[in-house]
Amino acid sequence: MNEVKKIGDRYTVGMARPSSEDLSQLARTGYKSVVNLRCENEPDAPMTPQLEGEKAAAFGLEYRNIPVAGDVLTDDLVDRFRECVKSLPGPLFIHCASGKRAGAFTMMHVAAENDLSGEAALAQAEEMGLACDQPALAEFVRNYIDAQRS
Repeated sequence: MNEVKKIGDRYTVGMARPSSEDLSQLARTGYKSVVNLRCENEPDAPMTPQLEGEKAAAFGLEYRNIPVAGDVLTDDLVDRFRECVKSLPGPLFIHCASGKRAGAFTMMHVAAENDLSGEAALAQAEEMGLACDQPALAEFVRNYIDAQRS
């Protein structure tokens, strides 16, 4: 599998789209769930979210698709993601196309759970190789996390 970033024992962020063989490998190595943040019509997808869900289920993995378009980020979408990852058995593999959305959403969840500030979460993400290098995404992450602390 391509590069991954572990966030504690429960979450792993995929820096690329998993193939059918990658899903099989995840199941063999103890992962229990896969969360896909890709939208249905994204280019260069090795499989549709529906097919990925079918493959994941065939390997015994729980699967959820929460479509996240990079230009349509809302607090409600992050809240939906957070409820989803809380309810799934771990460890979880969370991915999108490049890892930016998956990393940002996972860090927002972890930061909110651990009462980190937005700045502290962005700094931690950067140290882990999950830097939010898009200003609008970084601002959204910071604002969401800081609002959770209020």
